[in-house]
Amino acid sequence: MQSITIGTRGSPLAVAQAEEVRNKLAAAHGLGLDTIAIKVIRTSGDMIQDRPLSEVGGKGLFTKEIEKALYDGEIDLAVHSAKDMPTHLPEGMVLSAFLEREDVRDAFISLIARSPDHLPEGAKIGTSSLRRGAQFKRLRPDFRTVDFRGNVATRLKKLADGVADATLLALAGLNRLGEAHRATLILDTRDFPPAPAQGAICIETRANDTRVTELVAALDHAETATRVSAERAFLDTLDGSCKTPIAAFSTLEGARLTLFGQILSPDGKEAFEDEVVGDATEARALGHALGEKLKAEAGADFLDTLKRT
Repeated sequence: MQSITIGTRGSPLAVAQAEEVRNKLAAAHGLGLDTIAIKVIRTSGDMIQDRPLSEVGGKGLFTKEIEKALYDGEIDLAVHSAKDMPTHLPEGMVLSAFLEREDVRDAFISLIARSPDHLPEGAKIGTSSLRRGAQFKRLRPDFRTVDFRGNVATRLKKLADGVADATLLALAGLNRLGEAHRATLILDTRDFPPAPAQGAICIETRANDTRVTELVAALDHAETATRVSAERAFLDTLDGSCKTPIAAFSTLEGARLTLFGQILSPDGKEAFEDEVVGDATEARALGHALGEKLKAEAGADFLDTLKRT
């Protein structure tokens, strides 16, 4: 059989996710690990560390170089964190599979407080996520945010150096790295609903590459695909970008899909949230419906202001 090359970012988490896909592909098809290579590709998002992503291009900064390598045939498939994916893919690209979703919750990490409630007045929150910053400020308007990027070790050092008093990381990433013990507190989704598609790994392939598409189809987890489809449709309807604080969380019980959505102003002073319930076979339609619902509740002025921020 022809060898397969997986493309990924070079962060420890991204490589761990690519290795998970490699191991599952090998197990599903009885392949030797030596027939599946992993190629690390440095993305713009990895190179730009001195500015918030919302100022320089948003989600696509973590995918465009990998997608170019996929288009050029340098790799056969790309492994991404689904929450980093733009809602519109380049022509000729498809999301062919989603691995079973990890824990969607955020982890609070601090060296000085056991919860957000125990942080001192005017505490500095280290985050590059507008959603997390807005949710923190909604909880405590006195909090200040500072841009905070880097892997787990880098962020822990920044905390130790006093750059920030606390930060949030996706629990899914900590679990995949075996670093869940770093979490000071796991946050409830009622107070800190996650980013759309948080905790899910997706596999991107060329639409016309039936060989690879059929291979990765064996890894697709139907429940995750359904839930992420609804959340991404919600995001797409709101024209979600790194300039828009948006959260979404779905649950699936049998054929019944419940989708919760939230949009906030960056300062946390305004928030609109709602949910829809319906048949799981209509996941994308439910996502679009909830997006339109929140658009109507928030009003055009609110959303236009976010886009200009």
